[in-house]
Amino acid sequence: MNREQLFEQIQKKKSYLCVGLDTDLEKIPKHLLETEDPIFEFNKQIIDATHQFAVAYKPNIAFYEALGTKGWASLQKTLEYIPKECFTIADAKRGDIGNTSALYAKAFFQQMNFDSITVAPYMGEDSVKPFLEFSGKWVILLIHTSNPGSRDFQLLETNDGHYVFQHVIFASQQWATPDQMMYVVGATHAEKIGAIRALAPDHFFLVPGVGAQGGDLHAVSKAGFNGQCGLLVNSSRAIIYASDKTDFADAARREAKKVQEEMATHLRHL
Repeated sequence: MNREQLFEQIQKKKSYLCVGLDTDLEKIPKHLLETEDPIFEFNKQIIDATHQFAVAYKPNIAFYEALGTKGWASLQKTLEYIPKECFTIADAKRGDIGNTSALYAKAFFQQMNFDSITVAPYMGEDSVKPFLEFSGKWVILLIHTSNPGSRDFQLLETNDGHYVFQHVIFASQQWATPDQMMYVVGATHAEKIGAIRALAPDHFFLVPGVGAQGGDLHAVSKAGFNGQCGLLVNSSRAIIYASDKTDFADAARREAKKVQEEMATHLRHL
């Protein structure tokens, strides 16, 4: 999916919602455990309930690979079930020396056919470049994440007065254009999103942390919008675990609709 197609979906659905499929066997409704593939059955019903309001889905790969071959099978079925108009994100946070990254890229882009993958940039350019060799695919680079430990390295100041995460932005803009690279910027750092937008005016941001983690959608939108919206705001637990009963899909639909309706009001100001 290219940039124009993504923006078209944002305009059509009046939404920049990404639903995170962090599907945990210990958290899904118990009655689903009796089905042949509980993970896929849960995801299927969540997708059915929310695709009207979401422009993207983001399976967190750890929840699937922890289950071995069954988990990978559930992930593949989930990916194939997601409507084609929706942008897909492999939240894998990969990043290794070049030949290893090339194999990760083949796994997620060729074998599984995700639109994008999250990549950790700590090992530098040669760990990211192999992901950029695939036409029509996106790298979503971890920049300033929403976890408390983000301050351990990302917020270290260098001799020139910049943070480490800012240097990652400066360097990565030499590797790819905004048509192939996005940045992960945590919603719990909304006060910095405006400053990051100034450094990367044309890039899309994947923004986790809205919902259960306490990020503020209004603040994120006000600080992060660009001319094509430029945001994919992820919500996982607040939507997919809105209920642990048989009405879980209906509850997820209500939560997704609520977020979409707020997003629609922000998009009117673009």
